Order: sequence, then structure tokens, then C-alpha cells
Amino acid sequence: MSTSQINMTTDRESISPSTYTDVERGWINVKECSGHGPSASTGGSSTIPIIARGHTFGRTATGNGNIANPGPAGAISFAATALLLSLFNVQAGSVEHPEVVVSMAVFTGGLSQFMAGMWEYPRGNVFNATLFSLYGSFWMSYATIFIPASGILAAYKDPLELSHAVGLYLITWTIVTAFFLFVVVRRNLALTVMLSTIFITLVILSISQYSLAGMPILSSRVQKAGGVFGIIGALLCFYIGVSELLAAEHRPIVRLPLGAL
Repeated sequence: MSTSQINMTTDRESISPSTYTDVERGWINVKECSGHGPSASTGGSSTIPIIARGHTFGRTATGNGNIANPGPAGAISFAATALLLSLFNVQAGSVEHPEVVVSMAVFTGGLSQFMAGMWEYPRGNVFNATLFSLYGSFWMSYATIFIPASGILAAYKDPLELSHAVGLYLITWTIVTAFFLFVVVRRNLALTVMLSTIFITLVILSISQYSLAGMPILSSRVQKAGGVFGIIGALLCFYIGVSELLAAEHRPIVRLPLGAL
């Protein structure tokens, strides 16, 4: 039996279309032993795809011509919905009733982002798939609260109880965001700062809904502060999405660095 030789190569031309991570893909070139595999009799070699780590969101990625990177769609969907809700939270344009965000939360922040998460699974991007699918579910579930046909609002006769319930809902997603932040804290500066800002936003909005529910004036001011942080987080998420979108182009007009840590 001959000795197996393992080395790393970047020969993509000889590989059939793969669904693995773009920027973190490794290729193993194995000189097969006699009696094992289709090329054993000729002493040839076969190339086997492996995964080193399974996430690309917030990193520069290049397409492999098979499954396009859904990261930009997921990031921009989240950013657009978060920006609109945050503008309502700061009462931009004197708008005090943010119910119009419901449709955007269902289809853009919810459906589009959830679909982006589903497309990340066959690409082997564990973090992207988890982040986008869960935040897509977050937006759809949040919107459902304010859809009259759901009966959720009608179930709460006491406005104070409703405010506490929404506050607990936001506290739960604050904890989820903390988990995401813990995973990416050493990946790159842009994603770390963005998730940190979203975390702070959820903390502030949770306080305004739960702890300050009985003080409407103070609660409104704290909610506006949460809206300011939400706008900053949304703009950072736009930046990350556009950065990955430009990275997928062969001749981008500009490249947006994400800041390696």
C-alpha cells in the first residue's frame, strides 16, 4: 500500500460545484492508496472538499459560481427594517405610531432575512444561517404582535401588562444578541461594533418597555435614545452588507474594509 500524501491546494477548476464556505474553504488533495477509490489503479489523485470554519458574514467573500452569497441580502434586510423602526422610535417626521413598520418587518426583515439564512445552510455558513434565520423569525414574530388579527394585543386589557410583556420579549432577544456578539467579538471590527450597538439598542428599549412602563414621559425619552442607537446599528449593518456586495463584484468601484481584529 502506497503512502497517502495530504496537501492543501486552491485548485478550483478541477472541482465539481460545491456548496461550501467561500473564503474559508480548504481543499485536500489525497494521493490514494492502492485498492481505495477510483484512481487507485492509476496512482492518480482525487480532491475532497472540507470545511475549516463555517461562517462568512462580516468578512470579504468571493463567489464560487454555484450558490451566490446571501449575506448581503440578509444584512441589508435587517438594516432597512431596523432603520425604519428606529426612525419611528425617535419620532422622525413627528410620526408617533409605528404600525406601518409591520409590513416591512414581515416581508423585508422577516421573510427576506429568513430566506437568506436558509440559503446559508447549504453553503456551510453556520453563523450566517443561525443569525439570519433567527433574526428573520424575530422580525416576523415582532410584527405579529401588532397585527390585530393575531389577537395578541386584544388579549392584554391592561396597557401596563402589555408593556411589561413586550419588555420581556425584548429582554429575551437581548440575550440572544449577546450570544451572537460573544461568537464574533474577535472576527472583525465592523461586525463586532454593529452587534454591540444592536445589543445596547435592545437593552435600552427593554428598559423603556419594562422598567419605565409606568412613567410614560421618561419611557418615551429612553425609547428615543434606543432609536438613536438603532439608527447607528442599522447604518453599520448597511455598511457590512454593501461591503460584501462589492466584494462579490469582479471590478468593484471601491472596497469597504471591515477592520480585522
